[in-house]
Amino acid sequence: MRHLVLMLFCFLALPSLAQVTPAPAANPRVVLETSAGRVVIEIYADKAPVTARNFLRYVDQKKLDGILFYRTVKVADHFGFVQLGVQNAPAKMLPPIKHEPTSQTGIKHLDGTLSMPRLAPGSARGEFTIMVGDQPSFDADPTRPGDNLGYAAFARVTEGMDVILKIFDAPTSPTKTLQGSFKGEVPEAPVKVLSARRVTA
Repeated sequence: MRHLVLMLFCFLALPSLAQVTPAPAANPRVVLETSAGRVVIEIYADKAPVTARNFLRYVDQKKLDGILFYRTVKVADHFGFVQLGVQNAPAKMLPPIKHEPTSQTGIKHLDGTLSMPRLAPGSARGEFTIMVGDQPSFDADPTRPGDNLGYAAFARVTEGMDVILKIFDAPTSPTKTLQGSFKGEVPEAPVKVLSARRVTA
C-alpha cells in the first residue's frame, strides 16, 4: 500500500513539474578594457537581437581590439556622446545590418545607452556611440517628417560610466578632422580599446 501511495503522489506531481519553465537566459555582457579604464556593457539581445548580434560579432571576432574613441560631441556640460568604432577599415568591417528603431525595440537613448550611427536606415556597420545624458531626439518619432526612424539603441553601460565621462571631458582639438569631418570633435589624445570580451561567468 505504501508503494502504491508513493507512486500515486509522483504521478500527481508530474503535471506541476511539467509547467515549470526555465528562467530566461541573462543578456550577455561585454567588458571593454580601455586606456582610460574598464567599462562593462549589458547587450539587450532580447530587445534588439539584430543590432546586438552585430555588436557581439565584432567582439567575438576581436575586431574592436585596438579601435579608438575617435569622436566627442559636446552639446552641453555632460550632454552629448562619444563615438568609437572601426572607422570603415576594410579588414574590420562586417556587412551592414537591418535597422531596428527604438519604436520597435523599446530601448530609449538614455544616459549610458549604446547606439549605432548611420546614414540611410540599414547602413549601420561597425561604428558605435555612447550617450552622455538622456537624448530622446535620437529615438524614432513617427510624427517627424522625412526619415523619422532614429538610431538603433541596443545596449547600456552598467559599470564604468565614470570612464566614459573621463573620455567625454578630455580636450578636443579645434582644428583636427577625420577625413575632413568632425572638426572640433576629434580628441587631442584618443582613448584606445585594448580589448573587448564577453563576460563568461
